[in-house]
Amino acid sequence: MDDTLDRASADPQAVAGRLAARLERLPRTTRSHRGWMVLLGILFICDLMDTNGLAYAAPAIRAEWGLSVTQIGQLTSYSFLGMFAGGIIGGRLSDRIGRRRVLVWATVVYSVASLLCALAPNLAVLGVLRVITGVGIQAVTGVLIVYVAEMFPGKSRGRAQALMLGIGLLGVPLVASAARLIVPLSPGAWRWLFVFGAIGLIPALLARFVLPESVRWAAVNGQLEEARNIVQRLESQLPGPLPEVVESPIIHEQKKSADLFAPGIRKRTIVATLTVVFGTLGVFGFTGWVPTLLVQRGYSTAEALTITTIFSAGPPLGALCAMLLADRFQRRTTSMILTAITAALMVVFAFTGTYWALVISGFLVTMLLQTNTAVVYAYLPEVFPTVLRGLGAGFANSLGRLAGFGNAFLIAAIAAALGFGAVFTTTAVFIVLCGLTVGLFGERTRGRRLEDIGENAT
Repeated sequence: MDDTLDRASADPQAVAGRLAARLERLPRTTRSHRGWMVLLGILFICDLMDTNGLAYAAPAIRAEWGLSVTQIGQLTSYSFLGMFAGGIIGGRLSDRIGRRRVLVWATVVYSVASLLCALAPNLAVLGVLRVITGVGIQAVTGVLIVYVAEMFPGKSRGRAQALMLGIGLLGVPLVASAARLIVPLSPGAWRWLFVFGAIGLIPALLARFVLPESVRWAAVNGQLEEARNIVQRLESQLPGPLPEVVESPIIHEQKKSADLFAPGIRKRTIVATLTVVFGTLGVFGFTGWVPTLLVQRGYSTAEALTITTIFSAGPPLGALCAMLLADRFQRRTTSMILTAITAALMVVFAFTGTYWALVISGFLVTMLLQTNTAVVYAYLPEVFPTVLRGLGAGFANSLGRLAGFGNAFLIAAIAAALGFGAVFTTTAVFIVLCGLTVGLFGERTRGRRLEDIGENAT
């Protein structure tokens, strides 16, 4: 009956809205959703292995090439510079040519660039390659969260984002464990960490043939038959009668980039961007610098890698904890509470003189940072209309990565001038600002249909 009504309508915009509504009303995930989640999670594993690989390789790179802490900060910042470009480019391209194409080709870009990083002869070449790697990585990250928001039922969007992040974050202990085993072997063994980035080519190839295009993107770009077939397939996998379709308007015409700051969307863009900016400053200020600063504090490279390997088990647990929270409470409130607790633990980590207090507080920080990231990832794509969703989420993420570029220099300066405690007090301030921004000024999104949130912003 639903399919007959869709085919009978002569208005493509009405059909697009109805197809989105049929997808939104699904009471739970289907067999296809679960298969997609495995593939999306694997894409995210490869993405995060490469993102975190540099942090674990940095102490060894510094030792082999005789680099200063400031130069390591510069190297870290190159990745963020690439991520800044990648978020905007990937987001805009995903609105223009499709979510799947960008996922596939951006993964190819960063995988090849990562492999070339393993062959870099000096800091300058490695820096250029990290820029290219960052472009691909951030394009993938931004489109992944948009794809989940658009393709999973409204009642489980938050849990789906948390699960994808949880699977993806398995890449952190994988690369940390690899670093612990490989880096001490020889002065140049750190290069093998970048080889792991090339395995993204395998899930990229699978995604090309297994992952369908986003129903919402296909519908608003005139690919109604493809979108209809996907929706029919999902509906057929759920036995029994489905809930009634509650239609909402869906924007059909293309928008300019400047429309992110049009009335109705401007506040959402600013809030989303500041939330990601402060979150990035807090997350990467902590996770990106722990190995290097532990060594500077007096721990050996092996001891620092052991501690950070323990920490690396926290992020997947944190993201999975978000599955219990993301769809149960308002995302903005959840984020505000999580960031307050995390900041307090960062202060403990910054000033404790006890080894186990340092390890436990650091572990909890790395865990809760990713719990909050999962909540923010669920929130971010929800507040933009379909035709601007890729660009909106990409823009917010890009400005966050640009802040990360500057933060690398800031943290290096603070570490050199004021030391270990001051660095992690600073990250605590940033993470509190992240929660306050979305908590006080963000949109209410839990329990609302995607079109009611995003399309009505215009």
